[in-house]
Amino acid sequence: MSATLVAVVLSLVSAGAYAAAAVAQERLASRVAEGESGALRMLASGVWWPSVGLNAAAALLHVAALKYGPLTLVQPLGALTLVAAVPLGARLAGRRVTRLEWRGTGLTLMGLGALLLTASGPAPDDTLTVPEALVVSAATMAVIGLLSRPGARPGLRHATASGFASGVASALTQTVTVAVTDRSGPLLSPQVIVVALLVAAFAAGGLLLSQTAYRGGLGAPLAVVTLSNPLAASVIGVALLGERLRGGAGGLLLAVAGAAVAAYGVLVLTRSPRLPGDEPATPDYLPSIPSPAVEPAALRLSRP
Repeated sequence: MSATLVAVVLSLVSAGAYAAAAVAQERLASRVAEGESGALRMLASGVWWPSVGLNAAAALLHVAALKYGPLTLVQPLGALTLVAAVPLGARLAGRRVTRLEWRGTGLTLMGLGALLLTASGPAPDDTLTVPEALVVSAATMAVIGLLSRPGARPGLRHATASGFASGVASALTQTVTVAVTDRSGPLLSPQVIVVALLVAAFAAGGLLLSQTAYRGGLGAPLAVVTLSNPLAASVIGVALLGERLRGGAGGLLLAVAGAAVAAYGVLVLTRSPRLPGDEPATPDYLPSIPSPAVEPAALRLSRP
């Protein structure tokens, strides 16, 4: 089995686990009251932690995929998280997948197919130096700080920050994975230790930011995370890790077209609003957390 195929298979399974975790996070977040006390009750509940476990399992699979494939291949496959989350969320809500959702799913898959034709490449062998990792981390934290300021549409801004944090964490993870497995230096070199600490910080920050973003629903925040994550990682891969697209100018055009189609498909998936009737009754195994009053979809989308 080729390295590219291994990376694709691992990425597919990882996307499925991330989708299950996102649906679980959204279902819990929608029942948690705003504010610190609600967040503390969520952390103290026994339901939130299985979603953390799913995220951890997905992250491990993602790490393995980054060992066999470049960032420009592995990260765009993360869009399949939204594709898997849509039917899963619909099933848990007791409804059928709409025609609009199937259309968005098809467009996303078509775009990803075009990207796979150009992004397939050898297993990565380049790494970020410690100064490069620190500069990337500082710039990312500055952007996250700007996006996390109080203001309008905090859900989408937190989702964007979460995507950037997760994308940078993936790029840094690839550096740790390659550095540890190439056996050309000590296992716990300063590079590995520093970058691993940065990975832990960005991974935890991305998880918490996504949890707050899902309070307003799953579709739009998850779509923003899905688009911003590969954008951040691919920029690092091309600019600092020497990754290239196959096919020259033609391959670049195909990749741009595929990315545009996939992005449009993701946006189509967000146009199917979560209706009040879609909310399932709280199962017996969920903690007794006060539920916010149900709002019409139009008011929820327009709320700052």
